[in-house]
Amino acid sequence: MGKITKTAVILSAVPVGGAMCRYLTPDAFVVACDAGYRNAVRLGVQPDLIVGDFDSAPRPETTGKTIVLPHVKDDTDTHYAARWLLEQGYTRITLLGALGGARLEHSLANIATGLFLAQNGVEVLLADERSELHYLLPGTPLTLQKGDWQYLSLFPLQGALQGVTLTGVYYPLQNAALTADYPLGVSNEFVQDTAQLSCTAGCGLAVLTRADG
Repeated sequence: MGKITKTAVILSAVPVGGAMCRYLTPDAFVVACDAGYRNAVRLGVQPDLIVGDFDSAPRPETTGKTIVLPHVKDDTDTHYAARWLLEQGYTRITLLGALGGARLEHSLANIATGLFLAQNGVEVLLADERSELHYLLPGTPLTLQKGDWQYLSLFPLQGALQGVTLTGVYYPLQNAALTADYPLGVSNEFVQDTAQLSCTAGCGLAVLTRADG
């Protein structure tokens, strides 16, 4: 018997459009973080859990489960939700409403939270209307579907990304090194239906972007 995949969606506070419903599946456990409950309304879903310190939106009236966090804490609301889901055994987690918005530091914090999940064995995805973010780790090859994406960019996280192999794209790489001070991996393009990525050391962030993005 195969391993059971537990799927969850975290809704953070950056407003999302109705098209993001494509990332919701009937089996997904939905966690709304602070003002993220407004995105639940936009997407027509009822959160299974709401967490937050409610400094960016009033605490909603709900009969569902709510975890109220202190204002003074180390975790962001989104990171607390990610950690909680990891402890509950969720192995596939999508973050919506986690990119863009008025405060760049929130996007960077959420990318860090995604890396935390990926390094703990979770299949993690961050998405907005024009892009998807995936994580590349050593020993875990990544296959990305072209779909209606055109551009594929790859950036190193946590130091240099070593032994990078990238195929199915206009600019393939073989045993390459990507460093944070030179954006060699930006704006590649699909030339096949799938692209294959792998590395031997470091952690990478793969960004898919639409042609009109």
